[in-house]
Amino acid sequence: MISVEISKITRQKELKDRYNIFTIKYGKEEYLFSVDEAILIKYELRKGMELDTLLINEIQYNDEIRKGYHRAVKYLASVKRTEAEVETFLSSKMEKPALVAEVMAKLKEMNFLDDEDYAFSYVRTQRNTTTKGPKVIKRELKEKGISANLIQVAMEELSYEDQIQSAKKIALKFLDGNKKESSRILMQKLEQTLARKGYPSAIIREVKNAPEVLDMDNNELEALRVHGDKAKRKYAKYEGYEFTQKMKQFLYRKGFSMELIEQYLNDIEE
Repeated sequence: MISVEISKITRQKELKDRYNIFTIKYGKEEYLFSVDEAILIKYELRKGMELDTLLINEIQYNDEIRKGYHRAVKYLASVKRTEAEVETFLSSKMEKPALVAEVMAKLKEMNFLDDEDYAFSYVRTQRNTTTKGPKVIKRELKEKGISANLIQVAMEELSYEDQIQSAKKIALKFLDGNKKESSRILMQKLEQTLARKGYPSAIIREVKNAPEVLDMDNNELEALRVHGDKAKRKYAKYEGYEFTQKMKQFLYRKGFSMELIEQYLNDIEE
């Protein structure tokens, strides 16, 4: 087994916690490898110490774990992350799965990783700062690598009443910005909007029938007049029965009831 002797140890200029190890080869000083300060202390590396191949491999293996650990801690410094996210990050930086596993174990030991705490914290943050529905939040947690069982438990932080209140905020904002639609089209679009936001059908039904939502939907005749005026310009070349049928077809496709359309047509005839 080949052995080498440490001839010099120097601290790196840019990375103060790393040290370069040198040996003498063919009468000249030659760089051997570098190590973290913790590894230097652990193996009591010093000038004149003999290192065989087996020991060098062990030192470098443990140093790779130390480097991976530092990378992971830096990655976690700005924002909380899941175990799956950290493992993916480390796998992109380290070639050997065994090294990744060692670093992950060290991070858990030092309480840097806690998927349960992450899941509960994530649900609370989404509840307090967004109007995302439960389906969207569940999907996002799944994409972050949280287990199905843990997602189910964490979602208890989002109560039924929380979902109703958030969905109502979306509904009222949507209705306020879409006053020129018929009730039927408006409710269809509102339902689609809430579904895209991740709300289940039970929540959507309750929100659509909420008094404050129904109160927003009381200007259908005014909305019909807006569409009716457009239709009048579009079908201005028609007269009598043909004009009336064109108007009815146009306004019915826009979602207005035939009763309301008849009322509007009577008004413009007078």
